[in-house]
Amino acid sequence: MGGQLCGALNMSVFALIDCNAFYCSCERICQPALKQMPVVVVSNNDGCIIARTREAKALGIPMGAPYFKVRDQLAAAGVAVRSSNYTLYADISNRVMRTIAELVPAIEVYSVDECWADLTGIVDLAGLGVQIRTRLLRDVGMPVGVGISTTKTLAKLANWAAKKWPATGGVVDLTASARQAKLLRIAPLNEVWGIGRRLAPQLQALGMSTAWDLAQYDIATLRKTFGVTLERTARELRGESCLQMSEGPPPKQAICSSKMFGHRLYELAPIREALATYVTRAAEKLRSQASLCGAIQVGLRTQAHNLHLPRYANALSVALHSPTDDTRDILAPALRALEAIYRPGFAYSKCSILLTDLSRRGEMTMDLFASAPRPGSERLMAVVDAINKREGRGTVRLGRVPVAPAWAMRREMKSQCYTTRWDEVIGVRG
Repeated sequence: MGGQLCGALNMSVFALIDCNAFYCSCERICQPALKQMPVVVVSNNDGCIIARTREAKALGIPMGAPYFKVRDQLAAAGVAVRSSNYTLYADISNRVMRTIAELVPAIEVYSVDECWADLTGIVDLAGLGVQIRTRLLRDVGMPVGVGISTTKTLAKLANWAAKKWPATGGVVDLTASARQAKLLRIAPLNEVWGIGRRLAPQLQALGMSTAWDLAQYDIATLRKTFGVTLERTARELRGESCLQMSEGPPPKQAICSSKMFGHRLYELAPIREALATYVTRAAEKLRSQASLCGAIQVGLRTQAHNLHLPRYANALSVALHSPTDDTRDILAPALRALEAIYRPGFAYSKCSILLTDLSRRGEMTMDLFASAPRPGSERLMAVVDAINKREGRGTVRLGRVPVAPAWAMRREMKSQCYTTRWDEVIGVRG
């Protein structure tokens, strides 16, 4: 009934489609044996738990727990542990988003594991939600929750309900005002989109404990005390749509690539290799949003928390002769900056590259006195990106970028890529 009314009045309707325990679900898609086991995924260098299946949560394993502290507990409970495999996750995310885009009028990717869909004018909203869930399970193997309502904030809350109560079948249509009021009265305040751990205690001190309390609070007081963002959240909970669909995220104003080394490095040579790898990745991101880089910052540091080793941290910013997206023209000054801040005798744990002063290609006037771009640079980078996208990252790379560096992150429990490398593709035995 709610869907029919919405279609008749042509009011805005949003859906939030969110993958369940995304990283763990990606592992299960490619390793069916894991579907019968609790699963967790740990962060870079096998540091902390960053994803848990429902079964793992039931065992009391907390999010963010350092892996070394819960290793024995996980082993005793028969929990499967996997190192983060971001190449696999990105590929499955693309498959999920492409499938959703085939089923809805418009899509806005919100993060690697969730997106908004514009369902304005759709009559059978719950039926479409079920269709989305069914297609994603059949074609990709990904379980999702679908929350539908007349504002983005309410759709987010509906998605929470779809995941919390299995009886919903993973789809909640919250377009009817009576159903909205019912859910708002039982939804905790911290389940409202945008209410974080810092803001929630402040609101609770004012007597608010549920989403309903926030929706009914005086709007003028919210704006004066907390600003326009919280006012907008309260209006959305009341059913007033303040956030519309966008075609995509705005281009980034800065791009950073930085990872902890798998072990501490003392010599300059392997740090050069690491920096070349990070510059390559940052330049790929730069080209993907059709931007040019006008300046860079190179950083180098030791581990901050180890009091038994000498500590050192430094960074150097460099303006480029002219804006560029050519990996070679970014790497050369980056390596010179690294050599300038490197000091022997320290155990380095991390280096970074930050691309700044970004501009959109074709939207700026080039300096008449700057060096001319390399002939064929734009075309060459486009070919390199196309090959790496088709054949796998690193197929074509600069000579300074190693294939299997000794300094790479520790990922001792990493699964295969399965979907992005020919030599690791899933095999079926007869």
